[in-house]
Amino acid sequence: MRRNSLAFRLVVSSAIVAIILLVSAAVLLASLFQAALERNFDARLRAVMDGLLANVEVKRDGSPGIQSELADTRFTLPLSGWYWQVTPPKRGMADLASPSLLEKRLVPSAENLAMRDSDGIAHFYLDDVNGTRLRVMEQRYKLFDKADQYSFLVAGNFDELKAEATAFRQTLVAMLTLLGLGLLVAILVQVRFGLRPLRTLQAKLTAIREGRAERLEGSYPEEIQPVSDELNLLIQANSEIVERARTQVGNLAHALKTPLSVLNNEAKLQPGALADKVSEQASVMRDQVSMYLDRARRAARAQTLGSITEVEPVLAALARTLERIHLDKRVKITVEVPRGTKFRGEKQDLEEMAGNLLDNACKWAIRQVNVAVGPSMDAPPDGRLWIDVVVGDDGPGLPPEKLKEPPVRGRRLDETKPGSGLGLSIVAETAAMYGGGIRLDKSNLGGLAVKLRLPAVV
Repeated sequence: MRRNSLAFRLVVSSAIVAIILLVSAAVLLASLFQAALERNFDARLRAVMDGLLANVEVKRDGSPGIQSELADTRFTLPLSGWYWQVTPPKRGMADLASPSLLEKRLVPSAENLAMRDSDGIAHFYLDDVNGTRLRVMEQRYKLFDKADQYSFLVAGNFDELKAEATAFRQTLVAMLTLLGLGLLVAILVQVRFGLRPLRTLQAKLTAIREGRAERLEGSYPEEIQPVSDELNLLIQANSEIVERARTQVGNLAHALKTPLSVLNNEAKLQPGALADKVSEQASVMRDQVSMYLDRARRAARAQTLGSITEVEPVLAALARTLERIHLDKRVKITVEVPRGTKFRGEKQDLEEMAGNLLDNACKWAIRQVNVAVGPSMDAPPDGRLWIDVVVGDDGPGLPPEKLKEPPVRGRRLDETKPGSGLGLSIVAETAAMYGGGIRLDKSNLGGLAVKLRLPAVV
């Protein structure tokens, strides 16, 4: 899954949302559990507070006293974390505290006592001398006929619930982690299932490009069906444009050849310098028209979708033909093509490109010409498959500085042999129309090697 893919974006965005929701749920559940623990703990402290109120009496001097100790023995154990104390309203009066406090006292701050609920009870936390976390409840009461309020305070060891809270948080984290992994798997499955029509569409487009189909068949989800219909219309329009271009090219060729032939014939019937010049220029015009018409035909064929050509039969047929043409030199042409290699283009264009290269090689070869086809090692990283058609000979070759010169129409790399200088330029133009190109190098046979890069299909 690549970082710039639609699947990666969907999975990552969904995973981020799921993580945020799960973390928020964990925080919310942990806070709710903490609140539930505090409510339950406060209920226990309230029960202790009620028992304390039932056992407190007021002495003659106004100081509080206890009729009987509370039944809970934790209030008698020294510094157990469970305490109660009763503070009289006036200074100088003796206060009353549980035996567990020893000589210590709990002193809440003004801020602790400021916030009270509807029953007038303050709930807060304190730490005792041992650092134990205490949950404290404090309330003011008037005892008997006394006008002033006494402060009743009950505290419990809240650290006893730490193990329970920790176990809950660990369980919560484990369950939410498992839930998150399950959601991630579900997201991956959902994305793969949801994007399957796009992969099917891609496969069918590839089949069209490789010549195994002519249009997109089948039904797609309603979001993709319009795209499929538009692509079919585009493919049809492309075919119609190419066919119309071919027809117009043929019509133009027919329309121009006849007037040029008439001019040439009339010029030949009228001797003189003017007639010679007209005949010369008519021939140039005919050559130019043929050149540009051929270029237009090649461009139209190169843009046609679905054209596929087997490479081995074309090269084998060219080799047999050129061996007969150059029979006087007894040139031997060997062809090495992996089975099943296919050129993504028109057969006529492959014949023209390979034929030009083989014909040039046979002209310069002494006895041997070799044609090797294989995967391209320097192809552009565009995701397409490319092949190299390498034509080499055992002739004199070219000097190193000539190998770097690009083919130019009408210019020959070596003037010692006859020719128009159009062969390599035609090959380069046709290959460029398919996105390929040619490169000159030294052949393994000692002469020149021309490497032709072309698009291919599996």
